[in-house]
Amino acid sequence: MIFGKLWKSFTAQLNKVANWFYTADPIAQLQYEYDLSVNQMKEGREGLEQYRALVERVGRQVEGHRQLAANLEAKIKAYLGAGDRETAAKLALDLQRAKKDLAENEAQLQMHETAYQNNLTKIKRATEKISQVKEKISKYDAELKMSRAEAEIAQLAKDFNFDVTTDFGQIEQIIQDKIGANRAKVRVAADLSGEGIEDIKKEQAVEQVMADQALREFEAQMGLVTPETAPVTATGKNLGAKAKVRQKTR
Repeated sequence: MIFGKLWKSFTAQLNKVANWFYTADPIAQLQYEYDLSVNQMKEGREGLEQYRALVERVGRQVEGHRQLAANLEAKIKAYLGAGDRETAAKLALDLQRAKKDLAENEAQLQMHETAYQNNLTKIKRATEKISQVKEKISKYDAELKMSRAEAEIAQLAKDFNFDVTTDFGQIEQIIQDKIGANRAKVRVAADLSGEGIEDIKKEQAVEQVMADQALREFEAQMGLVTPETAPVTATGKNLGAKAKVRQKTR
């Protein structure tokens, strides 16, 4: 009882493993079955060739008995023509035996020929089916690989969903944040580059006036200035003083 249960459990596990291997790679299983069928077909063809040799041998026996019967008939006619009835009678008995053997061999030949043709038809049909199986194996292999590729592509398309809840979506958000931060730095730098431009221009204008005034003073000291430019010198000094006061207040 215990050993029986153990054996059933063991065979059940073996069946489970066998089913797993059977379904793990169905194309390989089909190829295995195809190879087995091809080997069986080769054996069947060899057997058919041997059987055909038997048919040919029986056919030769039939042909030999036909020739023997024809020769005996010719001899009987010849002996009868010569008046030798005793020899003709013996030959007639041999002719009866030859015709009996001929009939038996013809029956065997017909039986073997029919069996050969039937087996030949079966093997031809099996060969066609094996060729179809081979084509189906190639077709199923291609379709199975294509379906696996489509399934993988579908999974990739699902994984590549840039939703905020997915890893790709979170990574995309980080990238966009970095891009926004970089653009913000550029904008701030651009905004700061225009700050105080008017004041700088005013300071440059004041410096230019002061430079002109300094040049006029130098001309006056060197006696290079005319009396008409003297009032401008005083005005330049006042402007220079105002510019200095403005710089201090800033």
